Amino acid sequence: MVLGLALAYGGVAQLLAGMWEFRAGNTFGAVAFSSFGAFWISFFLLVTFNAGQIVAPGNAGHAIGLYEWAWAIFTFYMTIAALRTSGAVLLVFVLLTVTFVLLAIGDSGGHTTATHWGGYVGVATAIAAWYASFAQVINSTFGKTVAPLFPLGR
Repeated sequence: MVLGLALAYGGVAQLLAGMWEFRAGNTFGAVAFSSFGAFWISFFLLVTFNAGQIVAPGNAGHAIGLYEWAWAIFTFYMTIAALRTSGAVLLVFVLLTVTFVLLAIGDSGGHTTATHWGGYVGVATAIAAWYASFAQVINSTFGKTVAPLFPLGR
């Protein structure tokens, strides 16, 4: 059930949104949506084709950990760029960076506590992202600030 959502909404929908952001001239949105769309598509493929069978036996955790470290690095530099967006978007990227770091630590060394905390922070990331998207949509729909995005200095 989750894999279909990851592929369709997380992957394809975000990839399309990223392409529309390129067209609109929003570099941050284009890179963020396109990249995380690609993340979800690649995650779907990793799980579908069983990452444990792709690499040498016993190395799947290290391979997934490396994958997550790469996404942590990408997300961290997007967090720096998010300093010029809004507090709501910045919070999403800070939490997502922490999520990837914790998951990478957990998978790289079999640290289940780090993996569990990565899941908890991932849920907090989702809540922050839902709020940020809600605020953007509701404010645009009403033509005024109904739900603050907490603008940062530009």
